[in-house]
Amino acid sequence: MTLLTAPKSRILLPELKDKVAVVTGAASGIGRAAAIGLAQQGMKLCLVDLKDERRDQVEKELHELKAQVMTADVDVADANRVKEAIDAAARQWGRIDMLFANAGINGVLSPIEDMKPEDWDQTLAINLKGTFLCVKYAIPHMKQQGGSIVITSSINGSRVFSNFGMSAYSTSKAGQVAFAKMAALELAQYKIRVNVICPGSIQTNIGENTHPTPELSKIKIPVTYPEGSQPLEHAPGQPEQVADLVAFLASSASSHITGTELFIDGAESLI
Repeated sequence: MTLLTAPKSRILLPELKDKVAVVTGAASGIGRAAAIGLAQQGMKLCLVDLKDERRDQVEKELHELKAQVMTADVDVADANRVKEAIDAAARQWGRIDMLFANAGINGVLSPIEDMKPEDWDQTLAINLKGTFLCVKYAIPHMKQQGGSIVITSSINGSRVFSNFGMSAYSTSKAGQVAFAKMAALELAQYKIRVNVICPGSIQTNIGENTHPTPELSKIKIPVTYPEGSQPLEHAPGQPEQVADLVAFLASSASSHITGTELFIDGAESLI
């Protein structure tokens, strides 16, 4: 598989050089763009994702940028694998300064009455439990020097509730926002900031883990949107635009921001 290297970051944050970031869901989409963007800032990267050729390609791209990088084969719903990966990164570089808890799936899209309990459980386990596990096991390595935790949520579950069939996904994303606010207050004493980004439509490959069911047709309600449904650019956002926001939240430029959700959707959720 051939992937194009993300363009050079449009912001320069010198204080990030030689700091350590753990990025989950790093093999593609927003995670990949964030990993490349943070590497361009001089950060050391631990790429957390299931092992496949896409993750190997991202690792290769980071080596081409002369970045220090390690990888971990992790299902973020598996507590032992998450802990092992984060502990390994801390052993490798002696610290963790930033966690980007980004891994997630859309999962099965289904009316509530037709959704299988195991499909609900899988979406919540990866999106919400996975976020909890990553934060839980990063905290011991961030308490001494502080740092930044950024969680990828969504406009779904916070501003948008009209994507029918996404009850499990939206619930997991709403839960991430509540969890981040609780964590932000709890961890403020350690100078660990916790923020949430809420992207709208971003051009990624998340459709690969989106599984609509035939029953969706019975609950859809016609909704008319302006052309393109993204008023600012009339097109989905790019992962690199989200990566710039992640780099900002990792840096001292956002030192007084915590417990906050930041929407990055080109005004899509305001329609």
